[in-house]
Amino acid sequence: MPENRRATAVALAATASIALLATACTGQSSSGADDDASKETTINFWHGWSAPSEVKAVQANVDAFEKAHPNIHVKVVGNMNDDKINQALRAGGSKAPDVISSFTTNNVGKFCSSGAWVDLDPFFKKDGIDPEKTFPKTMNEYTQFEGNRCAAPLLGDAYGLYYNKDEFKKAGIKSPPKTWSEFTSVAKKLTKAKGDSYEQLGFMPNYHGYETKTEHYFGQWSPTYFDKDGKSNVAKDPAFVDGFTYQKKLVDELGGYQKLEKYRSTFGDEWGAKHPFHTGQVAMQMDGEWRLGMAEEAKVGFDIGVAPLPVPDDQKDTYGKGYVTGTIAGIAATSEKQNASWELVKFMTTNTDAVVDFANAIHNVPSTHDALKSPKLKYDPRFKTFLDIAENPDSTTTPASVNGGPYLVSIQNLGYDFEKGKQKDLKAGLKKTADEIDTDIEQAK
Repeated sequence: MPENRRATAVALAATASIALLATACTGQSSSGADDDASKETTINFWHGWSAPSEVKAVQANVDAFEKAHPNIHVKVVGNMNDDKINQALRAGGSKAPDVISSFTTNNVGKFCSSGAWVDLDPFFKKDGIDPEKTFPKTMNEYTQFEGNRCAAPLLGDAYGLYYNKDEFKKAGIKSPPKTWSEFTSVAKKLTKAKGDSYEQLGFMPNYHGYETKTEHYFGQWSPTYFDKDGKSNVAKDPAFVDGFTYQKKLVDELGGYQKLEKYRSTFGDEWGAKHPFHTGQVAMQMDGEWRLGMAEEAKVGFDIGVAPLPVPDDQKDTYGKGYVTGTIAGIAATSEKQNASWELVKFMTTNTDAVVDFANAIHNVPSTHDALKSPKLKYDPRFKTFLDIAENPDSTTTPASVNGGPYLVSIQNLGYDFEKGKQKDLKAGLKKTADEIDTDIEQAK
C-alpha cells in the first residue's frame, strides 16, 4: 500500500515518542483486560489510511464487525501516523485509541518492549487460535519481539519484479530473470544509451531509486540481521557482502552512479502517473503489489509482466521468495476495554471473510493462510505472484529491534556511501555499521 511506504520517515521520527510513551505505560497486558466484551461498549480505532477508497474500505470492515457484534460500537479515526497515535496514548482519556493500526513493522520491537501495545498471545490462546497456523511465516515474524506478540498482521505487502513485456519481446528475452546474474544481463540488454544519458534504462539500481532499498535487495539473500545474542550480524553474515557487492557492480555496469543519478532526476513522482516504469523510462521495476493497480490506472502503453525478484545464483532452488512486510494491528496498554478491543482485532485479522473483503477493497495481500486460498479473493491473475511470495516459506522480512528501524537506516547509509564510491572498504564499512547498530540498541535499553 502506498501509505505504508510513505510512512518510513515518519516512523523513524516516531521511535523517540514511543520511548517516551513507555514511561506512561505499565507494560502489564492484563491491567485493563477485565472488561466484559458482551456488554454495551464503545471503543476507539485509529488507523493510518487516508485515500478515500481505503477509508471507505476500513469503514466497511468496521461495519461488518459491528453487525456481528451489535453491542460493541467503534469510533474510527483515520489518517493517523505512529507519532500522532503515541501522543494520544500519552495524553490518555476517553478519546485515546483502544485499537491501533500501523504501517510500520519496523517499530514492533518498540511497541512490544515499551509495553505500549499489549501482548496478544493470551488473547489468542483464550480463543484457541494458533498464530503459527493462521498467519504466513514472515508475518508471524514481524508481529512479535523477544517472545512478545504485541501485534497481529492486518494485510501484507510483498515485493516482486515488474517488467515491460513489449521491451522483453523486442530484445528477444523470453522470460523474466531468475538469478541475479541473469538479471544483470537482461538489464544491460534493455538499456538504450542516448548521449550521456539514456533513451531507456533496463533497471534503476541506485538506492535512492523507487523501492530499491537495501532491505528489499538483501531479502533475496536471506540475511541474518542479528545473532542469537541480539548483536548486529552485518559484519559477519556474507549475505551482506554479497548483496552490497552485487548492487555496486550493477550500478557500475549500467553506467555508473553519477550518470544514473542524473537520469533519476528526470523521474516523475513515485505515486503518480509519471512513475518511470509507467512512462517507459525503465523497463524493469522492483516494487510492491500495489504497483500493478497503479500502472493499470496510469493506462501504460505496454503489456505488464510480474514475477518474483531474482535470487543469488547459488540459491536457485529458492526462486519465488521475496521481501514481505505489511500493516499491523494491536491493542493499547492504556485501554480499559481490552477484551472488547480484542474482538475487533480478532475479527479484522483472523476472520477469513473480513480479511478477504478488505484485501479485495484495497488491493493488498491477505494476511492469513485461509484468506490467501479463499475462492472469494478477487485479483488480476498477475497478482497471484504476490500471494505466492507471501506464502513462500523462504520469503524474508526484517526483524524487530528494541529501538525500531534505526539499524536499517545505518545499513542504508552504508549503501549510499558504497554505491557512490565514498566508502571503498566494504568490510571496514560493515564493521563500523555493526558497531553503530550495537551502540544505538544498547543506548535504547
